[in-house]
Amino acid sequence: MSITAINVRNQFRGRIKEIIEGPVVSEIDVETPQGTVVTSVITTRSVKELKLVPGKEVIALVKSTEVSIAAL
Repeated sequence: MSITAINVRNQFRGRIKEIIEGPVVSEIDVETPQGTVVTSVITTRSVKELKLVPGKEVIALVKSTEVSIAAL
């Protein structure tokens, strides 16, 4: 399946800024060209299979059925 075949409207191109690797899940920080950081939590196994490393160019695909808002 190509990346264009995925039906996700919110896509952010960027580079991996940091990976905080855990035994089961890892946090991946992706920095967009505008400087926004999008963080994803994925399995550590997926990090290894996708060969993710800091500096690698990726696309963060955001799909959610819920967005929570907190009052300031």
